[in-house]
Amino acid sequence: MFLFLHPVLEKVCTETKEVIYKSMNTLSYKTISVNKENADKKWMVIDAEGLILGRLASTVAQVLRGKHKPSFTPHSDCGDNVIVINAEKVALTGNKMETKYYVRHTGFPGGQRHRPIKEQLKRKPIAVVEHAVKGMLPKTILGAELFRNLYVYAGPNHKHEAQQPMELTLNTIK
Repeated sequence: MFLFLHPVLEKVCTETKEVIYKSMNTLSYKTISVNKENADKKWMVIDAEGLILGRLASTVAQVLRGKHKPSFTPHSDCGDNVIVINAEKVALTGNKMETKYYVRHTGFPGGQRHRPIKEQLKRKPIAVVEHAVKGMLPKTILGAELFRNLYVYAGPNHKHEAQQPMELTLNTIK
């Protein structure tokens, strides 16, 4: 029979009615910090056909970061590897297909260039998804390391069948 008198001390009564105080084992309550070596990294594949770009990017960034795991550690790469297929068939809400522009600069005076997202989807559909996901990752060395775990393909085929990726939908990760 156990009687708890104090959070650190417990009172043990035996059949001989002698009272023994002993301290609790507080070493068993350590917080485990996951690092790159002991992170349980998995491979996930997500089909972007018909999905909204921002919602897809936020889910992918969450999985890359590892926030869906109970062992999430903010300062280490504990997320999963993500494969995005059918990037050319991603959807946008509202009037963004005509009004959203990607802006870059050549480095020369007057060298600002604008490209509409409709044209960017025709030229480089991979870059659209990568740009959206990269904007949702940390702007640090860790963010660059997490971005290397993302693989985007324009079509339905990918070259990572050997890793046996799990199918991921937007509603399975909360």
